[in-house]
Amino acid sequence: MNGINGRLPVLLRWVAEAQPDVVCLQELKAPQDKFPAKALAEAGYQALWHGQPRWNGVAILARTGTIQPTRRGLPDDPDPTQSRYLEAAVNGVLVACLYLPNGNPRPGPKYAYKLAWFDALLAHAAFLLDSGLPVVLAGDFNVIPTPADVYKPERWQDDALFTPEIRDRFARLITAGWTDALRTLHLDADLYTFWDYLRHSWSRNAGLRVDHLLLSPTLTPRLRAAAVDAHVRGWGWASDHGPVWIELAEE
Repeated sequence: MNGINGRLPVLLRWVAEAQPDVVCLQELKAPQDKFPAKALAEAGYQALWHGQPRWNGVAILARTGTIQPTRRGLPDDPDPTQSRYLEAAVNGVLVACLYLPNGNPRPGPKYAYKLAWFDALLAHAAFLLDSGLPVVLAGDFNVIPTPADVYKPERWQDDALFTPEIRDRFARLITAGWTDALRTLHLDADLYTFWDYLRHSWSRNAGLRVDHLLLSPTLTPRLRAAAVDAHVRGWGWASDHGPVWIELAEE
C-alpha cells in the first residue's frame, strides 16, 4: 500500500473494480488503532490487520465468509516488534499475508535481518506444507526470483532483492513444493509488480517482480488464472506496487 490511509481512495477504487473475494495488503504504515476498518466495511470487506506506527503492517480483507485468525507474527521472528506476518483461515483456505524485509543497504544489520527472517519463513512454510492444508503465501517478498523478473538485471546485482543468498531461499520454497502462481501461468512473459517513482520507471515499464502468490500442493490444482493489474500503478496517487491476483476454482 505504501501507506493505507493516504492511498485508501485507490484501494477502494480497485476493490470496486476487481471485486476480489480476499485481499492481502502490505506496508500499511499505520498503527493498530488507525486502520480504516469502517471505510472498508462500508465497501463490503471485513478486515484483520497487524499494524505498526510509520512502517510495515499487514492486513487480510474478505467480502465473503469469515476471517478466522490463526497467527499474528512469524514464529521465531528475529524482531517481533515489526509487523510483517498475518495468517487466517478464509473460506477453507489458509491465507498467509507477509511483508519480507527489504534488506538494503547491504552488508549490514538490515540485510542480516532479512536473511534471518527468510530462514524463519522457510521453517514455518515447511510446517504449513506438512499440515497438508490448502495454503497461499501472499505478499511482498522483496525478492526478484530470476533475471527474467527485472528490467535490466545487471543493474541489480548488488541489491538485497537480488543477491544469490536471497534468490536461493526463494528457490528453496519452490523446490519444497510451493507453486509460483503467476510464473506458472505466464512462463515467458515480462511480468512486473513494482515500478519505482524515480526515473519514469512506470512509463518505461522498467519494473521488477517482487510480489508473489505461492500455493501449497493441495491448492495448486485449483489455480485457474493469475495476473497483475498493472494499470492501477498508473492511477493518481497509486502505490509503487500493482495488485497481483489469482483465481481459484471451488474446492
